[in-house]
Amino acid sequence: MSKDLPDLSHLATPGTEIEVRVTPKAARDRITHDDTGLRVYTTTVPEDGKANAAVIKLLAKALGLPKSRLTLIRGQTGRDKLFRILG
Repeated sequence: MSKDLPDLSHLATPGTEIEVRVTPKAARDRITHDDTGLRVYTTTVPEDGKANAAVIKLLAKALGLPKSRLTLIRGQTGRDKLFRILG
């Protein structure tokens, strides 16, 4: 696992909902996890869903899941997002 992507495989249970704070146009792609929750930083610009696609790719990699198992429930256009892991 990359040093910029924590091992989140313990969250990879079907039905789990994951709240994420996204920072687009960051210096590099990375995920941090602390007391405030998960933060995903992506270099992608937030237009036409490109940043959402980049966040799904990063999260899926950290979770050890295919991208198709993650669905965005809430926050399509905001920085605070809610994802659900599909079974």
